Amino acid sequence: MTSTLALTHLLNFLAPACGVGLLMGVAEVLAHRRQGGGPSWMRQLAAAWAQHTAVGGAVLMLGLALLERDGKMLTYTALVLSLGLLAAWRTRR
Repeated sequence: MTSTLALTHLLNFLAPACGVGLLMGVAEVLAHRRQGGGPSWMRQLAAAWAQHTAVGGAVLMLGLALLERDGKMLTYTALVLSLGLLAAWRTRR
């Protein structure tokens, strides 16, 4: 397997975490507009996206390690639940 092909596989594996992380970040920024002197919306979006993508990627890797197969619905269910819990935790802080 070439390095380009390996990178393509890795990016396709992490695409659900990146996509859901971006959507959750946008929803979080829109729901909690800054009050006064807080960080800009772009900085808030970048922080939210990075945290959601990191947690989502970890959940996908854990699902691959435990189930020994990519693309199981149980893994995607765990992805959505973990990102929902992270969003709830981030909005409560």
